[in-house]
Amino acid sequence: MKHSTTPQTRRGHRGGPARRIGRTLALVLPVVLVLSGTLAVTRVNWTGSPRNSVLTATDVTDAAVSSKATTRAPQDVLRDQLMSELQDKNPGQVLTHLQQAVNGHPSLARHCSSIARALGRAAVRIYGASRAQSYARPVCDTSFASGVLAAHS
Repeated sequence: MKHSTTPQTRRGHRGGPARRIGRTLALVLPVVLVLSGTLAVTRVNWTGSPRNSVLTATDVTDAAVSSKATTRAPQDVLRDQLMSELQDKNPGQVLTHLQQAVNGHPSLARHCSSIARALGRAAVRIYGASRAQSYARPVCDTSFASGVLAAHS
């Protein structure tokens, strides 16, 4: 009987080391590509400032918080401006400025009543109820007068 020098292949064998490496790469490679792509995106200078080319997640949240803190709604800016103006000018002048602001920016009209009421309450603290009431006029549906009344009651 003669023995063969060539190895015999077994049926049911699932492949050698090359096949195992291929399967491992097929599972690991997509994960590596996704992670490297994510890291590449975070390293792009999205801020536009040349100070640092790396943008971290904390930079993004810090920028979002600071933009919210510095950006105020137009009605809040107007209310604060008119409240400080009320310290130096009489309520009649301040109400005129409120009406001019609403005429100039119609989007402020829906906030006019709440601003006028706040001005009425502040006028009572500064001038007293009867003097503040003397400045009442039909700006924003007499909301100034209702603010005076609410502060006096």
